[in-house]
Amino acid sequence: MMIRRNALILNLVKSPKIMQLIRGFYNLPNHSVLTNGCVLSIGNFDGVHLGHQQILARLINKSIELGLPSVVMLFEPQPREFFAKKVDDLTACNVPARLMRLRDKLKYLEKSGIDFVLCVRFSERFAKLTAEEFIQDLLVKQLKVRYLSVGDDFRFGAKRAGDYHTLQAAGKTYHFTVEESHTHSFEQDRISSSLIRELLQKDKLALVEKLLGKPYSIAGRVAHGNKLGRTIGFPTANIMLNRLVVPIHGVYAVQVETKTGVFQGIANVGNRPTINGTKPLLEVHIFDFNHSIYGEAIEVRFIKKLRNEVKFSNFEALKQQIEKDKQQAVEFLKAFDNA
Repeated sequence: MMIRRNALILNLVKSPKIMQLIRGFYNLPNHSVLTNGCVLSIGNFDGVHLGHQQILARLINKSIELGLPSVVMLFEPQPREFFAKKVDDLTACNVPARLMRLRDKLKYLEKSGIDFVLCVRFSERFAKLTAEEFIQDLLVKQLKVRYLSVGDDFRFGAKRAGDYHTLQAAGKTYHFTVEESHTHSFEQDRISSSLIRELLQKDKLALVEKLLGKPYSIAGRVAHGNKLGRTIGFPTANIMLNRLVVPIHGVYAVQVETKTGVFQGIANVGNRPTINGTKPLLEVHIFDFNHSIYGEAIEVRFIKKLRNEVKFSNFEALKQQIEKDKQQAVEFLKAFDNA
């Protein structure tokens, strides 16, 4: 399967339709267009990568074919995050790092042309639903699903009792079609959020860009920090990450999109060991930039990793290293822009 740089399987130009977000099943009656049924896909869609985009394209085609609205069902928190918080042990539950926040995920789902996103709160009560209750009450009675797309490894219901074969059997009983979300590959590897996380850990950002169809990025609002960077000549815009697990760590050459344009810079993602920081933070120094952007939403695109995060003995040593980082980033980004 050939994937060109920045080529998207879907046309991610803004759709003329406006996607609607439905928070919880109790809000379904407010959307009368769903009373005749829907086509549905269930999953995390973390990163909305090229594999996801193929699934969404297929869902939209079925929506047109059947004359029914397209719906993507998501869970917040994600099930593994819920159970990790419940036992207060992220390591034991092996919680995957989120590639993007819910807000960013919704942005890319809307660009795909999906009609509705149903965001379901994954709670203790929801986790206790049996597989049959999930099918009968949620899929059949409330959503009136006519076509369902899920991965062959999809599990649902209390104690993960329901699987793809359970849904296939239910489809025959309740008259809806169940289709496996086809696996999409790049070279020899199945495109998945897990693979992208693994590649991020290995600093293979160019390959990640091919699988996402865009550079890996983190978006958020600029918050006030301790302003130590400006004391050594490198003021930073700070974004609180607010994530259970962060997918990347270290110092990067980046592109930063603001309201006034796209700029180059260097970014640090980590706990800032030099000042004994404890919470993960994204700090970005934007080159040749002197605007106040506190409270503004920005997007930081990670182009190349420069080095791991290091604890320095003093601020002078930190300043000297940042100067080297900046020079390396300037040279790389110049070559990147000319490529």
